[in-house]
Amino acid sequence: MAIGAGLVAAVLVAALVSLVGAWRPVGATETAGPATTGLEYLPGRAADVYLPRGARAAPVVVLVPGGAWRTADRGGLTPLARALAASGVVAVNATYRAAAAGGRHLQMAGDVVCAADFGVDRARRAGVVPGPVVVLGHSAGAHLAALAALAPQRFRVGCPYPAARIDGLVGLAGAYDVSRLPELAEPLFGAGAEEAPARWRDGNPLTWAGAMDARAGAIRALLVHGTRDTALPTSFTTGFASALTAAGIPTTVELVDGQGHGGIYAAPVAGPIVTRWMLTTFGA
Repeated sequence: MAIGAGLVAAVLVAALVSLVGAWRPVGATETAGPATTGLEYLPGRAADVYLPRGARAAPVVVLVPGGAWRTADRGGLTPLARALAASGVVAVNATYRAAAAGGRHLQMAGDVVCAADFGVDRARRAGVVPGPVVVLGHSAGAHLAALAALAPQRFRVGCPYPAARIDGLVGLAGAYDVSRLPELAEPLFGAGAEEAPARWRDGNPLTWAGAMDARAGAIRALLVHGTRDTALPTSFTTGFASALTAAGIPTTVELVDGQGHGGIYAAPVAGPIVTRWMLTTFGA
């Protein structure tokens, strides 16, 4: 069912602005290990790092919040970050320079790439050998995670950490095709699509899905969407999955019956799906 751009914008803004080593399944009674919150990986951009208890080696998952590109409150992803750490990964819950802070698509995607570099560096400093690196985003955060995973060299600018290879993308109810969201996505680019078509192309993951660097990077993707999402239809996910598959990128789609736009990132919902996919894709 088609949804008007104005309705999509109103719904999203209202909803969002407000392997290496042995793994344990998400939801186990164990808890995550040491956590360090409020670290600035870049000036003014904070991240919380959750370590898996007792792990000598672990994957690194960088969580990227939504917020209609206007804000980037990572608090909603904290339970999922903790659950993933309890399942055996280094979870990095990061904010980024959203539009309300003057950020545009270059800065936002660049922050996500740098958060991944930071997460790997932080794992090493904590004595954990980093395994596969996955960027995981929700809604607008999934859009930014997709840009970071598909074209890291395009968006990595001025990051002080050693460059890390991004191996996987997890999108939760992602707003991948910004051309379908002309009103909502305008703050992402600072201008409308007719005024700045090159910016809109550059900031659309569909532009990069078939790019050579995406194929050469050999990333893996997991796209998850709730069947009762009234903010973004599932066609955002299925359409993006088709583009990734056509580009030769192995892509798994999970449509979760009965879940809406906000419920899809709840730890009991997303945690087991993400963990199962990582085990299947990257091994234990």
